[in-house]
Amino acid sequence: MAATSARSPLHAAAPVPAPVPAAGRRPVDYVWAAARISLGWVFLWAFLDKTFGWGFATPAAKAWINGGSPTTGFLKGTGENALGGFFSSLAGQVWVDWMFMAGLLGVGLALTLGVGTRIAAVAGTAMLTLMWAAELPLTTNPFMDDHIVYSIVLVGLALGNAGATLGLGNLPIVRRTPWLR
Repeated sequence: MAATSARSPLHAAAPVPAPVPAAGRRPVDYVWAAARISLGWVFLWAFLDKTFGWGFATPAAKAWINGGSPTTGFLKGTGENALGGFFSSLAGQVWVDWMFMAGLLGVGLALTLGVGTRIAAVAGTAMLTLMWAAELPLTTNPFMDDHIVYSIVLVGLALGNAGATLGLGNLPIVRRTPWLR
């Protein structure tokens, strides 16, 4: 049997893989990080605008710090919907306002910072699912809307450990503590 030369097809060099981004990150890791930060900002902005009434979705007169209720406008508008009676009864209740605002702030900060992404995914999905249910039946689609799409993205962020890229998810305490990821 003859020895094969270094140039034979059996010993051809393997294709050179694409360069690996810094710290072993793949491009998809950066896409998930951008999605995480973007969705975090959606929650954080809702908290800030409802708290201070910066005039985007909430006028200053209806800001939480000026005595307005962050849940009244949305929940009172659900009266004609399938579950409207239930959700309308929650509108303006102090405990509902506090839970809603704490959820917006907590989910927004966790996603933006990349710590507690799993908890944020659960809490955010619960909030979004309740908002989706309050709008049933939907007027533009039988069942799908942005609340469901955001919920799916939240699950992907949690499963993909999205806080580890461009976030604080690489801190030693976060890596050692699974519920902080």
